[in-house]
Amino acid sequence: MQNVKYLLEKVKSIAEKVGSKFLNSNDINHKNYLYSDTIVNEIKAEADSFLEAEIFKYLIPLGIPILSEESGYLAKENDEGYLFIVDPLDGTMNFVRGIDQCAISIALWKNNEPIFGVIYDLSSKKLSWGGKLFGAYHNDNLISVSNISDKRKAIICSGFPVRFDINSPDLMKCFWNKISAFSKIRMIGCASVSLVYVATGKADVYFEKNIMLWDVAAGLAILIGAGGDYTLNATSVKWSFDIEASNGNL
Repeated sequence: MQNVKYLLEKVKSIAEKVGSKFLNSNDINHKNYLYSDTIVNEIKAEADSFLEAEIFKYLIPLGIPILSEESGYLAKENDEGYLFIVDPLDGTMNFVRGIDQCAISIALWKNNEPIFGVIYDLSSKKLSWGGKLFGAYHNDNLISVSNISDKRKAIICSGFPVRFDINSPDLMKCFWNKISAFSKIRMIGCASVSLVYVATGKADVYFEKNIMLWDVAAGLAILIGAGGDYTLNATSVKWSFDIEASNGNL
């Protein structure tokens, strides 16, 4: 039986330590990037590899399987159903282009359910964390979702992940039907930060199709801790989901 409270404190420390080291490295090469040969519009930056390597130094010795955007699934024996889910740099394009919203995202799930999530915002240098058993916190301040229940007064965060086919009339119709009911739409290019916005009540709903689990795993745990709710529906791509997360009233 894993001590999840110990693991949470460990992961909080890892995220802050790695994030601080990264921001203080002053290595301009971290912003070097290449476009993917297989996925249109997807990029990989040196920063992604640097951050994953630093995170793995601390996570791998904990002996729990890891799912990471960069390395895929790393199996371990005696996993008890636990899984660390890591996005070393969520919002890579934002980072390399100097747009604020980008973050380190680390979650612990068990049997496909979130236990806790930790998100270190690389722009604000603030830590968000939480889960069903812990509540939710932003920079150690307790947070909760909004109480808005009218879509005409609500803000929805969304976007077009690299695996979303914007040339599909059916998908685009579904997308516009979903977001058009809301008062305001925000697309910030960083799923983890978008979910923190919902958890803190800055926004009310997050919706994306074909988003990868590592993009949202930590944010969903924090959202649950803040009183929100979500649905995930698997797509034909492994680890990809259609997701709708909200304050629980919308």
